Amino acid sequence: MFVTAAYAQTEAPASGHPELPGLESEIHGELTEQGAGHSAVFPPMDAQYFPSQLLWLAISFGLFYFLLKRAILPRLGGIIENRRDRIALDIEAAEHMKAEADRAHAAYETELAGARERSHKIAIEAREAAKAEADAERARIERDLDAKLETARLRIEEIKQSALADVGAIAETATQTIVSTVAGLDASPDEVAGAVRAVRA
Repeated sequence: MFVTAAYAQTEAPASGHPELPGLESEIHGELTEQGAGHSAVFPPMDAQYFPSQLLWLAISFGLFYFLLKRAILPRLGGIIENRRDRIALDIEAAEHMKAEADRAHAAYETELAGARERSHKIAIEAREAAKAEADAERARIERDLDAKLETARLRIEEIKQSALADVGAIAETATQTIVSTVAGLDASPDEVAGAVRAVRA
């Protein structure tokens, strides 16, 4: 603590201790001598300390440079090298994965093209099979219709022959009735039948 002379003089009578006047005088004298020995310039700015400051600056810089060169820079270099190696490995792994993805994409495209070709072939085969089945069904239906038409034609022919036979008998009966009733002629059935056949021919 700094004690000025004025403060010491002011506080001396108020101390109230008559047994300490000699001690106070000694303290006052020492403080006065110390205050007289101090310089008015701040020590770091005093020119007489510049050589020692430069020396310690050079020593501190040298120690810092030695520490930086021997400890800090090698660690930083090792960290940067590890990062560089890791980045290179990551890039290589990414390129490898990209190559695998390209191969997988090419395989997928090949499989997709094969699947499309197979589906197209299956569609063509199904269409041809359906067409062949439809043609076979149409041929079967045409055969059935032809058979039914032939049967109907034969039935019609039979009905026609039967109808014509019935018409001849009816014509012979009607002719004989007309000849005997209207004309008053007596004709035999053979004569009437011969006359009807002659007319029909």
